[in-house]
Amino acid sequence: MAEDMKLGAIGQIARRVGDVAAARHWYGEILGLPHLYSFGNLAFFDCGGVRLFLSQDGASKDESLLYFKVPDIHATRAALAARGVAFTDTPHVIHRHTDGTEEWMTFFTDNESRPLALMAQIKP
Repeated sequence: MAEDMKLGAIGQIARRVGDVAAARHWYGEILGLPHLYSFGNLAFFDCGGVRLFLSQDGASKDESLLYFKVPDIHATRAALAARGVAFTDTPHVIHRHTDGTEEWMTFFTDNESRPLALMAQIKP
């Protein structure tokens, strides 16, 4: 790579869905992601500056997980569970850094049973 060429931040993540209308409702109304726009079988949401692109062209179970950063993993989990989100575990520590900061995660599924996660850093 040329020394003056640098990649920027991730601008968009794509995910295939089986039913874009159901996914638009779930990601927008249940998760509360801001809906940017939709057209045809496509829907776009804002994930803290990264665009989530949903396209209805056949869902795949082999896609990457989406990890959503949250400031309070316990409160966010409780709020989403109250909206009917199905969690597969409880928030748990996955790593402790040398400075004592803990990495926490909890996993859940979307409306098509694909895995998603919440993640948080808790400083001592």
